[in-house]
Amino acid sequence: MTNYLLKNINIVNENSIAAADVLIKDGRIERIGTAIQATFAVTEINGEGKYLLPGVIDDQVHFREPGLTHKATIYSESKAAVAGGVTSFMEMPNTIPNALTLDLLEDKYGIAAKTALANYSFFMGTANNNADEVLKVNQHSDKICGVKIFMGSSTGNMLVDNYLTLDKLFRESEVLIATHCEDEKIIKSNYERIKKEKSILTAADHPLIRNEEACFESSLTAIQFAKKYNSRLHILHISTAKELQLFSNLKPLKEKRITCEVCVHHLHFTADDYERLGYLIKCNPAIKAPHNREALWEALSDDRIDVIATDHAPHTLSEKGYSRDDKGKLILKEDVQYENAHAGLPLVQHPLLLMLYYYKQGKISLETIVRKMSHAVADCYQLSGRGYIREGYWADLVVADLNRPGTVKREDLLYQCGWSPLEGFIFPASITHTFVSGNLIYENYGNAVWNESNKGMRLLFER
Repeated sequence: MTNYLLKNINIVNENSIAAADVLIKDGRIERIGTAIQATFAVTEINGEGKYLLPGVIDDQVHFREPGLTHKATIYSESKAAVAGGVTSFMEMPNTIPNALTLDLLEDKYGIAAKTALANYSFFMGTANNNADEVLKVNQHSDKICGVKIFMGSSTGNMLVDNYLTLDKLFRESEVLIATHCEDEKIIKSNYERIKKEKSILTAADHPLIRNEEACFESSLTAIQFAKKYNSRLHILHISTAKELQLFSNLKPLKEKRITCEVCVHHLHFTADDYERLGYLIKCNPAIKAPHNREALWEALSDDRIDVIATDHAPHTLSEKGYSRDDKGKLILKEDVQYENAHAGLPLVQHPLLLMLYYYKQGKISLETIVRKMSHAVADCYQLSGRGYIREGYWADLVVADLNRPGTVKREDLLYQCGWSPLEGFIFPASITHTFVSGNLIYENYGNAVWNESNKGMRLLFER
């Protein structure tokens, strides 16, 4: 295994930025200091003028394997993740078959062990009729990131709307419960009303159908269950100003029993963008009116929101209702209908770069980016040996050049689906190196160089 010495690099870690050297040995951070001289063979990297960040830990992705590999695979999406500085991911259970048993869950771990370029974990899936199977995860809490409950529409048979099932899961689960919160009854009522009024729906109707009330009522329900049993609850992809009144910053993160995340697309897009991007930004929960985005940024800065993630959810262009013209421009098909345009967008190649864009805009500090995308995720899930730049920790590291702009181009996209809602966007920074468990998987000084001989590792948890 190659060992590395990063010289004179600006380390962003634990609310500080300081220039130092970092020595990597046998996959772990051996030493952090100044003027380090290695006593064993190393490959030296000059970090002068660049920034070293802990690898991003994305706690919400959909990599589609098994069963939906026409959209994506664990290999293709983890490669995109690594290029984006994401060194670890936690993947959702709505594949085919749905990961509703421990055996099916382990099948996914088997695929990842052979193909994932980033470190990995998988959520146990829930349905109205598998609570006993789900609770077996309690015996494997050190090896599984958590239990996922869809409290709104989802793929397959994974909508959990039976209150007895919910009560049992919140009462007895000893691991983190992550929820997708949208109230199905409110969504259906809104859909029927607006459909009757307009007959033909468009992408701009999506945030009216999946509105603030649908999100708030479902999040409130999840929190009521969690408070009743003191469950460990993490609510995914908060998208509304109204929901934010449900969360607090009165306790430090490690003492919170109820936490939440925001996704990069809800921090970047608003409902005003449907006119330009249409179904390309259709997702669940919906991207909503601009005042919600501003409220999310405020809650992120004052620690009511704990984590930044992507909810990376690739679909083919055809499934989104689009094609490309002769020049590669994305074109909406004439016959596409609201009901048939799939919800979800691919994002895992660019979340860190997008946050670095907002750093340059003065919206967020480098220290906060690292805290929300690495430290906080590790703390929320009680990850073992990851999420920080510390001696003895695994060397999941990202080197960023904050003065080398780059444009999102179709030919550079690593998603199997081959498109991005960010095509043409100019980022002010670039990622030059990504280390996964001490292995330099990705290096880019203009032309990407990959070393895929080493795969990611299964994430472990200290619970």
